[in-house]
Amino acid sequence: MSKRLYFLRYGCDIMKPLIGVVPLIDYKRESLWMIPGYMDGVRAAGGVPVMLPLGADGGDIRFLAETMSGFLFTGGQDVSPEHYDTRRSPLCGEVSPERDALEFALLREVLRLDKPVLGICRGIQLLNVFSGGTLYQDLPSEHPSEVRHQMKPPYDRTAHEVYINEDSMLCRITGERRITVNSYHHQAVKELGAGLVCAAQAPDGVVEAAELPEKRFVLAVQWHPEFDFHKSESSQRLFSAFVGAAEILK
Repeated sequence: MSKRLYFLRYGCDIMKPLIGVVPLIDYKRESLWMIPGYMDGVRAAGGVPVMLPLGADGGDIRFLAETMSGFLFTGGQDVSPEHYDTRRSPLCGEVSPERDALEFALLREVLRLDKPVLGICRGIQLLNVFSGGTLYQDLPSEHPSEVRHQMKPPYDRTAHEVYINEDSMLCRITGERRITVNSYHHQAVKELGAGLVCAAQAPDGVVEAAELPEKRFVLAVQWHPEFDFHKSESSQRLFSAFVGAAEILK
């Protein structure tokens, strides 16, 4: 067991994969925090979620990448435009240099080790920028449409449809070509990064899901399954597929 610290043993023969969850940061309160749905979605799918430290150095990041069985990249602040060589727009929201530093370094190690990755909201934007893609800094002004991408709470309702590509992993997971999702974001994928493929789109053409086919399980979505997994079958299947891919590492 010394080389497999990323499993917790329950009883004599039940082992659950540890899932590293990137923390959220609140600068006003000087605190790290977590939306329960991220943790609950992983637990409901059979994993053990662990909130990661924010200020990890290179050695700690390598340790975390090797220790955990899978990684959930959460929503949060905007990815800084400096990472895709673009001047920051006045409509760009709050950025987090600490999260950018942690997540780019962690994602690099995780992809090198081919560990399962699930990205949500900021997670798809981070994955895209990491792969050399660009973002709309403010969707309403740069890509206006009638699709409601910023709904009001509660967020376990649906905001718009998503069209899923037939040959995508997401289609195999959900078993659907069209689903309805919630939506709360003002940034989005503009140009896809190298190696990424679009797995789903909104009716206005905005990329709603992206995959990295060369890896075992790298999937990111623009909507928020952490808010509706308790009643959305497609969100339940998404968490289950992710944790299931991590469990295979046993």
